[in-house]
Amino acid sequence: MAEPYRLIDLFAGAGGLTLGFTSLETTEGKPAFRPIWANDFNEDATKTYNANFGQHCSHGDIVDLLEDPTFEVPSAEIVIGGPPCQGFSLLNKKRKVDPRKQLWRPFMEVVDRSGAHVFVMENVRQLLNSPEFYEIREEAEGLGFRVAATVLCAADYGVPQERYRAFVIGAKAADPHDAFPPKKTHFKPEPDDGGASAQLFESYRGAGTPWRTVRDAIGDLPEPVGTEIRSEPGPFDLHFGRNPTRKSELRYRAVPPGGNRFDLQRNAPEITPACWIRKKSGGTDLFGRLWWDRPSVTIRTEFFKPEKGRYLHPVQHRPITHREAARLQSFPDTFAFTGTKIEIARQIGNAVPPQLALAVARSAHALLSGDQEYIWDVGIHEPSATYR
Repeated sequence: MAEPYRLIDLFAGAGGLTLGFTSLETTEGKPAFRPIWANDFNEDATKTYNANFGQHCSHGDIVDLLEDPTFEVPSAEIVIGGPPCQGFSLLNKKRKVDPRKQLWRPFMEVVDRSGAHVFVMENVRQLLNSPEFYEIREEAEGLGFRVAATVLCAADYGVPQERYRAFVIGAKAADPHDAFPPKKTHFKPEPDDGGASAQLFESYRGAGTPWRTVRDAIGDLPEPVGTEIRSEPGPFDLHFGRNPTRKSELRYRAVPPGGNRFDLQRNAPEITPACWIRKKSGGTDLFGRLWWDRPSVTIRTEFFKPEKGRYLHPVQHRPITHREAARLQSFPDTFAFTGTKIEIARQIGNAVPPQLALAVARSAHALLSGDQEYIWDVGIHEPSATYR
C-alpha cells in the first residue's frame, strides 16, 4: 500500500480544501492525502485549521515567509489553495490595480520549490477571463505543467448551495483533461423528467441524484437558542440567533416564503428602508428568504445580515445561523471552528465547500496515481485524529 500523497494548502483559511482532500480514501480504505504544511494570513483561521488537522499551519504573510532564507519549503506531491480572490471580484471591478491579484505568484513559487507533481488553484470564476489567468498558465507551463481550468458548480457535487468557483489544475506527468473536470454526482432537477436529463451527459457518474436542498441540509435543526457560541458539541454550539430590533422583526415577518426586499416594500412600505424604495431594480436577493426545496444561494461572510443577501430562514423570522451556514457549505457538525462570531462567519463564508473539494481531490488523485478510475467515497467526514 503506497503512502498518502503529501499535501500543502496555501491561503488555507479554515481548511475547506484540506477537509475535502483528506476525506478521500483509497480502495483499501486508507487516506489518499496527508497534509504536511499549510499557511494563512488570518490568525483565527490558522487556529481553526490546526484544531482540525494538526499543528502544521503557519500564520503569517506567505511572501515574507518565502523571502526568509532560513525557511525551507517541504517536499510534497501536491499543492492546493485559493489565493485571495477579492481582486477579481465583481465587487471590486472599479479598482484598476489590486496587489491581491498577484498572490498566485508565491503560490506557484511553492509549487516549484516543493517539487509538486500536481497543483490545484481555486478562485472566483472571473479569474478565467482575466489577464492573470493567462499569466498563471504561462508560468505553470514554464515549470513543466499541463493545465486545465473550468468553473464548477458546488451543487453538482452534493453541496446544498448553488456556488460557482473557478479551478485551475496542473499536472506534470499526465494530461489534466483526462481526469478533470470531475464527474458530476448531482443534477438540477427539471420538471417532470424523472431525472432523465442527467443521463444525457457523460459528465455524470451514472444517472446522478438531484441537487441537495436547504431542507436536506438544515431541516432537522430546531429553532436556535441564545445569541452566543455555546460550549456544547455540534450542531448546537454554533446554532444561535441574534437580537434584532422590533423593526427588523417586523421586516422579517413581512417577507413571504421565497420573497425578498420587493415583497417587503409591497407588504410594509412604512418600514422599508428609503434607499431600497428609491432603487427600483437590482438586488433581488436582498432581504430574501432561502427556498426549502432548492440549494442555497452563495454563502458569503456576512450571511447573518439579511440586508446582504438571501439569508433569511425559509419559514422562521430570522437570518440563518452559523451552524446552518456551515451545513450549507457542507462542513460536518464535528468540524471545530475557533474565534469570535464574526471571525467564524468569515471562515465559513470564505471556505471552499469541502464536498466540492472532495470531487476535485478525485481528479487530482487520478492524475498523481496514473489510475484514471475515480475513487468514490461516501462524502465528507470528521477530520481524522491522525492529523491532530
